[in-house]
Amino acid sequence: MTAPYETLRTRRQGNVLFATFDAPPVNLIGPEVVRDLVGLCAELAGPSDIRVVVFDSADPDFFLPHVDLTKVAEYTAEAAKAGGPGDASLGMLFRRVSELPAVTVATLRGRARGAGSEFLLACDMRFASREHAVLGQPEVGLGTTPGAGALQHLTRLLGRGRALEAVLTSADFDADLAERYGWINRALPDAELDAFVAALAARMGGFPRDALLAAKAAVNAIGLPEPAAVRADAALFQQLVRGAEAQHRVAELFARGLQTRGRTELELGDVLGEMSG
Repeated sequence: MTAPYETLRTRRQGNVLFATFDAPPVNLIGPEVVRDLVGLCAELAGPSDIRVVVFDSADPDFFLPHVDLTKVAEYTAEAAKAGGPGDASLGMLFRRVSELPAVTVATLRGRARGAGSEFLLACDMRFASREHAVLGQPEVGLGTTPGAGALQHLTRLLGRGRALEAVLTSADFDADLAERYGWINRALPDAELDAFVAALAARMGGFPRDALLAAKAAVNAIGLPEPAAVRADAALFQQLVRGAEAQHRVAELFARGLQTRGRTELELGDVLGEMSG
């Protein structure tokens, strides 16, 4: 890969590309991260012999904790560059990730909440550190709804009841519970995680590319939501996140230290449960 990226570090090993999110101070999904994802998707969509892409994080505490709530308009404008103004949403960008002509695998350490979890759900496979992974969809606790794919993916993966539990409680899920529910493929001991994912990626990277992509496309045809459903979820999120209730709750969270390295970000599920209605 030759493109310069501000928040992604890439390295290649055979037919496998490793892409590491590195966006200090806490890996928020802001315009820079979105711009880099748009660029990477464009590069992978062109002529390439990359067969597998492995995403991970340089920050052991934060994979992608959520969007930068101070830059919603900016990152939305960057997302629009992936598909045009009619698809100005993270949900449609993440759908493009799901449709990439490569197998996408996520190695999860740290927190992946909100759109960070939704990015993971857009990847083809997810493997998490048993000791250090946290997943959550905090949007309802903030006064809005998930808008980048969680409603679609979690309902398909977890079933109706468990999807509602994940979304309506805005609680944090550890790797063992996420594995039991189907949010991730497997939870592994942290010391074994990297070697496991590298071996899995190398194994798939050695298989014929046409067969990999044909099988992926067939599964996507069954399992991915229709674009209209993704667009509707994005529109609802963008409507509610601008509302008075969401703005009030977000302001309270910022007063508690949201988007900084502290208890609010580390234990967001607990903090949301402590807030008054």
